[in-house]
Amino acid sequence: MDPLGARSQFVDIQTLPTWQQQLDEDGEEKRLVRSDSMLSQSFPSPFPFRPDINRKIILFVGDIALLNCTAVVNTSNESLNDKNPTSDSIHQLAGPELRDELLKLKGCRTGEAKLTKGFNLAARFIIHTVGPKYKAKYRTAAESSLYSCYRNIMQLAAEQSMASVGFCVVTTTKRGYPLEDATHIALRTVRRFLENHGNSIETVVFAVSDIEESAFKKLLPLYYPRSEGEEKTCLPLIPADIGNSEGEPVVPERQIRITEKPGSIEDECDEDSLELDLGQVGTHAFARMEGDVDKQRKLILQGQMSEAALQKQHQRNYGRWLCRARAEDLSDIAALKALYQTGVDVCGRTVMVVVGRNIPVTLIDLEKALLYFIHVMDHITVKEYVMVYFHTLTGEHNHLDTDFLKKLYDIVDVKYKKNLMAFYFVHPTFRSKVSTWFFTTFSVSGMKEKVRYLDNLQQLFTCIKPEQIDIPPFVLEYDARMAKDGP
Repeated sequence: MDPLGARSQFVDIQTLPTWQQQLDEDGEEKRLVRSDSMLSQSFPSPFPFRPDINRKIILFVGDIALLNCTAVVNTSNESLNDKNPTSDSIHQLAGPELRDELLKLKGCRTGEAKLTKGFNLAARFIIHTVGPKYKAKYRTAAESSLYSCYRNIMQLAAEQSMASVGFCVVTTTKRGYPLEDATHIALRTVRRFLENHGNSIETVVFAVSDIEESAFKKLLPLYYPRSEGEEKTCLPLIPADIGNSEGEPVVPERQIRITEKPGSIEDECDEDSLELDLGQVGTHAFARMEGDVDKQRKLILQGQMSEAALQKQHQRNYGRWLCRARAEDLSDIAALKALYQTGVDVCGRTVMVVVGRNIPVTLIDLEKALLYFIHVMDHITVKEYVMVYFHTLTGEHNHLDTDFLKKLYDIVDVKYKKNLMAFYFVHPTFRSKVSTWFFTTFSVSGMKEKVRYLDNLQQLFTCIKPEQIDIPPFVLEYDARMAKDGP
């Protein structure tokens, strides 16, 4: 505890200027202007001016262990006992209890993120992660691992409903990752997460050293332009490889090729042919990538296909869908805000929300909707989760066809079904109850006992606390009106 009247050594992030407030007054935009800035007149920036996001970003030069964020990030090794300036400072201020707590975690794999208490820090929590070792010949693997570090940290922060998170530079000097390359991945991953899933996160602090500051100041305007002028002048400086809609590196050689006869001699064709095949993925995609599931089950019953062979084929088909979901631009589907992650239920399980009214079935590409569902849900379903479906004020044009839902159920990986603990159906109608009963009874197995019909939000709040779920305003208004009018 500080002596009476002494100034606290901790840093209140509320007193730090946001990135939006740090716009130079001496003409930063003019300094960035280049002769090829005409490019900005023809192509929109993939990272447009978003003052709402910029107000969440803080660049802090100093010791991350001093920040009073909800959580600060500690970069370490697989045994969580690395000796580096960031880790040493965090351990020194947190106290010996932290080391005892880390022993219980039994290490951390590269790209993962694990949570402990903050102990004597101003931060309530510490998120521990392990950055990759960098070698030029394995660059793509290092990029994917580093992306996973930042993505998993943000994911954990959102799941725990953290208001703020302080990032150190995850890649330490001894791991050899080029600073600018690492900074590109850090900034774009955090930006994409805030765009797509970051409503609950109020502040992200990038805590850097004097040496690291110049790289961040140089690259921050590319991903977080502070005006339309800065957006235009930075556009030519944005690298060609900006990842997919989540900022994840896209590795062309990992994009699985789909053909009518996998394994045929045609698979050894040249790069042009590969590109053509990738472009054709999606043409009659259900037939190409999944096959006739009922026919496969019939073959099992007839003894012509083993259960193990079917599972292997299903895994391969799902992998193809996932590969394409990660590579395709799905921003138009994301903009609908029909599927999103919110907090956790009373049992600590991740809550996913589906807003039926935001699904214009007749106007959207259902195949892209399926890809978006897979892209968002794949990492969620590795552990137990629940889904909340708001049927509130939906019309015929919002109702997904049962054939589509059956295909979706058949395509997704077994973890989707195994780890789904409950499906909360909010504001159901009699017709929707009947349709759901028929679907879960005759079309899919193992779902009927997970569906729970909730007539009002108060029933939902017994399972999920109000502060743990982001509910659309029209749903709140409808529920309040129904409560007022009575049964």
